[in-house]
Amino acid sequence: MPPKSWRCIFCNALEARVFIEARGTDGHQTVVQVSLPMGQVNAAVVARSVFCLATFLFGTEIVDAQEGLTPRAYVITPIHSNAVTLTYSYQQGDILFNPATPIADAGAQIEAGVLSYYHAFSFFGRSANITGSLPYAVGIFAGRVEGSPDSVYRSGLTDASLRFSVNLKGGPAMGLAAMRDWRQKTLIGLSLTVEAPTGQYDPARLINPGFNRWGFKPELGLSRRWGSWLLDIYNGVWLYTENPRYFPSRAVQTQRAIGSLETHLSYDLRPRLWFSLDGNFWYGGVSSVNRTKDPRTRQESSRVGFTAAMPVSKHQSLKFSYSITDYALVGNDFQNVSAAWQYSWVGKSLGGP
Repeated sequence: MPPKSWRCIFCNALEARVFIEARGTDGHQTVVQVSLPMGQVNAAVVARSVFCLATFLFGTEIVDAQEGLTPRAYVITPIHSNAVTLTYSYQQGDILFNPATPIADAGAQIEAGVLSYYHAFSFFGRSANITGSLPYAVGIFAGRVEGSPDSVYRSGLTDASLRFSVNLKGGPAMGLAAMRDWRQKTLIGLSLTVEAPTGQYDPARLINPGFNRWGFKPELGLSRRWGSWLLDIYNGVWLYTENPRYFPSRAVQTQRAIGSLETHLSYDLRPRLWFSLDGNFWYGGVSSVNRTKDPRTRQESSRVGFTAAMPVSKHQSLKFSYSITDYALVGNDFQNVSAAWQYSWVGKSLGGP
């Protein structure tokens, strides 16, 4: 997220040093010492330093791109189902700064690729599945600082995730033959997503693709079908461990829980061909650095969009989605376009015929 607040906390013209503090909407707080030629401690230099900080604070949104709008997340599949998915997403839009900041026309273009594997199985007689995802992201951040253009480029592996989901009501574990005769009504499921600190991270560097912390998201999902219509509602919460090596490797950063609410209304044109209207809302996430809490880092935002899925062959399908920022207490005005290719198949049980 872009800096919600920034200030020059100390300037020493004799020693030609500037100390800048910036706080981002995602809770990151950074203090940077900038060494300058004597006599050049001015607003333009401070602004450029803030712009570099903005790319770091805003760059954390790259990782969150994989937490997009996901219709039909709790719809069950036959046991032994497998799927490999390649997803490409492109985000672009404006970075919103305080009008007092000497930065104008700030924006970003972010591209992310995600490789995922899905497998369905029986969990004590209930339908369950597990999905692993490995993302890679590239971002270009640009703007004008007191009339002069400036830009920053970043790329790297971000944090991998693993999601386990199990049906609690309406979806017993079934093979392919039984699934052909089954009709969905009301499904209730529970999931746990874990983000591991596997992304690139160097505490001596200001900008990193990874977070250097664990994230856990328990979520409860409801899926209800009426003929060709399907309604999905999910309610979850992100919980984070601390980052003990926050820049410049001496600080400890913590963040409070972020609640989320997501809903989708989709319609089947025919089997495997459907479209969906999507929306979500999330809130919370007040963060602290070295136990100093900043209430201004509280997040509150929502997105709306649509998704379309279509079969290509017996085993292949495509999915396209588009979303925009509908509301943001702080943050950005972004558009997101994504395309996914999936290859799926139903395997055999171990030791089966």
